Amino acid sequence: MKKGILILFLLIFSISPAQKGPYYQQFAKYKMEIDVDAAQFTYQGKQTLTYTNNSPDELKTVYFHLYWNAFKAGSMMDQRVQSQGKNGDGRLQQNGISRLASIPENEEGAQNIHWIRQNGKNLKFEIQETIMKVELAEPIKPNSSTTFTMEWDAVIPKQIRRAGRNNREGIDMSMSQWYPKIAEYDYDGWATFDYIGREFHAPFADFEVNINIDKDYIIGAGGILENPSEVKGYDPQAKIKTNNQNKATWKWTAKNILDFAWAADKDYTVESFTVLDGPKIYYVYQKSGKTAFWELSKPYVQKFFQLMNATFGRYAYPTYSFVQGGDGGMEYGMTTLILGEAKSLEGLVGLMFHEAGHMWFQQMIATNESTKPWLDEGFTSYAENMIMHQLFPPETPQPHPFTSSLNRYINFTKTGKESPAVWLADHHDDGGAYGIASYYKGELFLVQLGYIVGEENLSAILKEFFQQWKMKHPTDRDFLHIAQKHTGMDLKWFHHYWINTTKTIDYAVKNVEYGSNSTTVTLSNKGSVPMPIDFSILTSDKKVINYHIPMNMTRVWKKKDIYGDFETLKYWPWTQQEYTFNIPYTKDQIAALGIDFSQRLADVNPEDNFVENK
Repeated sequence: MKKGILILFLLIFSISPAQKGPYYQQFAKYKMEIDVDAAQFTYQGKQTLTYTNNSPDELKTVYFHLYWNAFKAGSMMDQRVQSQGKNGDGRLQQNGISRLASIPENEEGAQNIHWIRQNGKNLKFEIQETIMKVELAEPIKPNSSTTFTMEWDAVIPKQIRRAGRNNREGIDMSMSQWYPKIAEYDYDGWATFDYIGREFHAPFADFEVNINIDKDYIIGAGGILENPSEVKGYDPQAKIKTNNQNKATWKWTAKNILDFAWAADKDYTVESFTVLDGPKIYYVYQKSGKTAFWELSKPYVQKFFQLMNATFGRYAYPTYSFVQGGDGGMEYGMTTLILGEAKSLEGLVGLMFHEAGHMWFQQMIATNESTKPWLDEGFTSYAENMIMHQLFPPETPQPHPFTSSLNRYINFTKTGKESPAVWLADHHDDGGAYGIASYYKGELFLVQLGYIVGEENLSAILKEFFQQWKMKHPTDRDFLHIAQKHTGMDLKWFHHYWINTTKTIDYAVKNVEYGSNSTTVTLSNKGSVPMPIDFSILTSDKKVINYHIPMNMTRVWKKKDIYGDFETLKYWPWTQQEYTFNIPYTKDQIAALGIDFSQRLADVNPEDNFVENK
């Protein structure tokens, strides 16, 4: 091969598209004028969207989400619910029959696009279920912006999932994912998954939203209300300003969030309080005996934001709103829509913690929920349970905050229904399997990681992840990079087993032989996921002696853990089924011995992990 050709060959392959380039993220600015016909549950919308292409790619097509098009008989969401039957999301069905199939025609969701223009030029568009494909009049070049204008009208759907009219607690309008929202574009291309009922993804954006609605309504939203003195509910001295239709205009702004959600009802009460060194919190709800726990929840919410700031990183926005609405709890930019009629204070607070926790692990660290739901649901569940354990200590002492999640995961593995956490959010065939994969295995990913690297290292990794990736769109690869860099360990094997497979951990104490000067212990790996092992002895005088058996694939061993000092033994090759070692204690010196006294290890058969010397 000639020298010149060789150089050209090397240059081509050194810039192969398989090699990920520099990080970038897109940005959008929305200006909306919304006119609501509350009696008919419809609205007219006008929107100016300035879209900035920070990618190295020239964009000739853009895509928008039209989520409300899913709320009708025969939609893809309806088809999916019908095909899943009783194995699907219970909120979308009744006795195994899709609730979407029986939506009256006048209550079907609709987002009817009248026209869309780019820099004043009319554009061709095609509606594909909940996705609108738009062919551009002129390409958006790298590092440049363009302006879209559009008009549309919408029918607020019957409340079935997250958005809609007249939810089961009597809230008139739950307005989430309610406007034509431009899709995210990144290294993996356009994020244009059809809406089937699960998760969302979007670029960061600024919002200016003016909502024109009957003057008797009160609105709760994620953002800053710019004219509280002109509308009802926020300012006791307000003089409501109306137009000739007897409507008031609510002026909301928000900066650098993923979406803007709101809800409206005539019977809302607005309350607020400020977290010390934190945001101003708004409660927007129907105040009654059914929602009495809201008042009692306030000190817990204050502590929650303070603990999240200290544990993971500071909340970035000036406000946060808990708004009664929706069909359970769902996070949006600076707000959650949440059911208000709780059965207990702990139940309400737990739901509030989970949804507000998504501000860290979905909004500020804006992973793609549709493709990797375990990253946001799992990490949020980890934070929720950690703080709930502190503020609502269990009546029966537990070894750690994740005991219940661990037990639920272990029990589910025995059903044979488990599916890998790597699956796309809407593509799990069983609703229970989706929950285990996304919430529980995502949470236990961190618990197992803490077991492998040590809890202090895990805490530092989570803080570093937030610092590096707040207000960005990281992936699990980015998290793993930080974990490996911080610890020096190779952790790719763990990520692969835990996220990409349904293989399980199952270790056992196979044999104990007591000698005159020492004891010989043989452990067995009966499972299909290799792990390093923490092994402990409870001596007859009630002391705990700890040993750590590294697993060779990590290459670097755990140095310390909060569960006590330990002696490090020779590593256990992951291909080796059994491991034998000696400890300098005799039978009369040992009260009990076993694997993982901390009870963090997700061993699916923990019964054979311990031996009590009776």
